[in-house]
Amino acid sequence: MLRALYPGSFDPPTNGHLNIIQRCSQIFDAIDVVIAMNPHKNYTFSAEERYEMMQELLSEYANVSVHLWDRLVVDFADKVSARVMIRGVRALGDFEYEFELSMLNRGLNTKVETFFIPTDPQYFVLRSTAIKELARLGGDISTMVPPSVADRLRNTMRTAKDTPTPASKA
Repeated sequence: MLRALYPGSFDPPTNGHLNIIQRCSQIFDAIDVVIAMNPHKNYTFSAEERYEMMQELLSEYANVSVHLWDRLVVDFADKVSARVMIRGVRALGDFEYEFELSMLNRGLNTKVETFFIPTDPQYFVLRSTAIKELARLGGDISTMVPPSVADRLRNTMRTAKDTPTPASKA
């Protein structure tokens, strides 16, 4: 059985993420979507919220499971005997970063190979940071994320916008 990991922060999950998972679910016997929990990174959604969203979005795939992980992803690969790590790439800048990361991971665990999967063209410009900014400014994100994610993102951004900052209290 060929098992693959697809690690990421998924903050928020995008249609690009889902496209890569859908395509890989037809290639690999099992895919473990590994949601990063990095205490040094500021996320829009909590780990539990990201987990819930991914569970809901991936429920139709019998060979895909979702996990939270707060350590090295290559350690998770060892835990589940995965031999492949999937990384989506959109452009040359993505590839440079992901290539360096794959070399680091290879140094940590030579049993795990990294497969780079280019995004489908319609998802070429999807970046979580840009999507969050569009949502914050009231832009249309309906083609970028699933409807349930768009709703959660709009609600989160609306709540954040309504919360006074120290400067606005004066």
